[in-house]
Amino acid sequence: MSDDVIKKTSATAALYFNGVSGEKPYDLWKSFDRGLAKDLSLFITGQMYAREVIPHPVRQMVAVATLTVLEKSEELELHLKAALNVGCKPRELAEVIFQTAVYGGVPAMNQGLKALRTVLEEQGMWPLCNED
Repeated sequence: MSDDVIKKTSATAALYFNGVSGEKPYDLWKSFDRGLAKDLSLFITGQMYAREVIPHPVRQMVAVATLTVLEKSEELELHLKAALNVGCKPRELAEVIFQTAVYGGVPAMNQGLKALRTVLEEQGMWPLCNED
């Protein structure tokens, strides 16, 4: 693997997950297979998430929508934290999750909103001010 990919992996991981508590996927993978964990991290973080075709906030909103529809709450919470780290606003994230009701159903949307609320509570950003 090139030094460039290794640098991108470190930089992207710091951007997305700086200050994020809890077990990160890399730590889980590494506890089972250090070499495979490195390979996965270099690809996912150093190549896929480091791409500059779309901005980091957009990439995270795509991840949030996908994980909401798939009802993967634990991974969703991690990506909601990363989304806040790269500049997504709580209202934008809520809107992304509301949009998923059209394709994933209201129960998936509700689960996503609960995950967002949990993250915002942890960050001291809850409750949101209603603008109506």
